[in-house]
Amino acid sequence: MLFSYPAYDGSIAPRSAAERRWNESETLSECSVNLCALPMITIADEVTGAPDGPEWTMDVFEEEVRLDELIRRRVFLEVAESGAQVDPEERTRTTLEAFGRNGFVVLVDDRQVTALDDKVHLHAGSRITFLKLVPLVGG
Repeated sequence: MLFSYPAYDGSIAPRSAAERRWNESETLSECSVNLCALPMITIADEVTGAPDGPEWTMDVFEEEVRLDELIRRRVFLEVAESGAQVDPEERTRTTLEAFGRNGFVVLVDDRQVTALDDKVHLHAGSRITFLKLVPLVGG
């Protein structure tokens, strides 16, 4: 697991006088570090033979997610940032259908993910590439 949280023993009050004394700034500092340390991943669009497309960064809250869910999040992020009046659920369905027709492939840290129900393992710095496939000229 990427993050660990202190174990909670079920008690409401500290058990000793020493436990009642705490340094508020240290506790705040620890919390701030944990909140700022959410892993960020990069999502990029690429087309073979074309300049690199747009990139987004996104916080991840789990280290494993199914590919179809990752695609859904990417579509929702794109729709939100574009400001277009588009139904993100409909756009997600269209995108999932395109994946099924081999309209694009998804690479996670340069490893191709081939099925929508495959689990994708994420970590801070993961790079997710949506690579649109284009037919060869004359082929």
